[in-house]
Amino acid sequence: MSSAASVPAMRRLRLSPTLTKYIARQFFFWFGSFVFAIVGIIFLATVVDLIDRLATKNVSLAVTLEMAFLKLPHLSQEVMAFTVLFAAMTTFWRLTRSHELVVARAAGVSVWQFLLPVLGSALLVGFLTVTALNPLASILLSRFERLEANYVRNESSFLAVSKTGLWLRQADSDGQSVIHASRVSSGSVLLHNVIVFRYADQDRFVNRIDAERAQLQDRYWRLYEAWVSRPGEASVFHETLDLPTELTVDKIQESFAPPETISFWNLPEFIEIMDAAGFSALPHRLQLHRLLALPMLFAAMVLLAATFSMRPQRRGRVGLIIMAGLLTGFLLYFMSNFVFAIGLSGTIPVVLAAWTPAGVSLMLGVAMLLHLEDG
Repeated sequence: MSSAASVPAMRRLRLSPTLTKYIARQFFFWFGSFVFAIVGIIFLATVVDLIDRLATKNVSLAVTLEMAFLKLPHLSQEVMAFTVLFAAMTTFWRLTRSHELVVARAAGVSVWQFLLPVLGSALLVGFLTVTALNPLASILLSRFERLEANYVRNESSFLAVSKTGLWLRQADSDGQSVIHASRVSSGSVLLHNVIVFRYADQDRFVNRIDAERAQLQDRYWRLYEAWVSRPGEASVFHETLDLPTELTVDKIQESFAPPETISFWNLPEFIEIMDAAGFSALPHRLQLHRLLALPMLFAAMVLLAATFSMRPQRRGRVGLIIMAGLLTGFLLYFMSNFVFAIGLSGTIPVVLAAWTPAGVSLMLGVAMLLHLEDG
């Protein structure tokens, strides 16, 4: 009798595939609705901001709209955690309000089983955000950065790091220079094994300079042991040679590709290249771990949403409880940015700075849900 009676009980504790699909479908419906609404608001706000910034730059409306579209995937990725939170809260609130959650609980389904479809959906959204949306957003944001540099900042220098070393293009009163160096000394802008190609008058080649080292000074490069070669002339040796430049240390640091413009799949290789070239890859390493922690953060948002929106309606103050959940989500967002900023300063380890917000949010959600369910 006891074994026969335990079989139905075990079956009641299992979440049926039909209920699983139903809950997941509800979550994805509200997730899509919030994505559509939030992305629309972000796009309008971006267009207004760009119109204000480009008002004196004689830029057409078509270019402004193009720049807004290029930046939209990146901004959407930044607010994806809030979208998951809003969608999960709405899903649980409606299921609680329609008493579907009460019926499921009466049938023997625990709150943890009830959460599984939404948790799985949130993890799937996090995985797709990291592996699909982030690469697309990084490519489009890179194009946006180039347009912004051209129309807004009027920058004329370009810097890139590859496996062959450092490539730098600068403009001065005499024309343009393309500088290549095999590596950079850590902690200073001291280039090694330098080659400079000088151009003037619509990319007309002027000369080539080969130097052992190049040190960035105030408004010029100091080249050491330099050989200057001109077409049809013998090479001339200089112990030191000064090359004018408008670059500063800050401008060079800002010229690196921002971590947000590099795809998740390309970040590990880029970090290796930066380390080999002698530059700090701290922001890029932090961005990589932040992306890896994103699915965990989305799961934490689901747990927090369940804590604040699965309370029985008879307890009242539903609006106040949901508002508390939203405020908690915003608080965690600001905490995440604060810890991220500390990580960028190098005060705390990269792994700790990237994973702490997701880990703390997850533990907080589990603790609050255990108190709600078993306390």
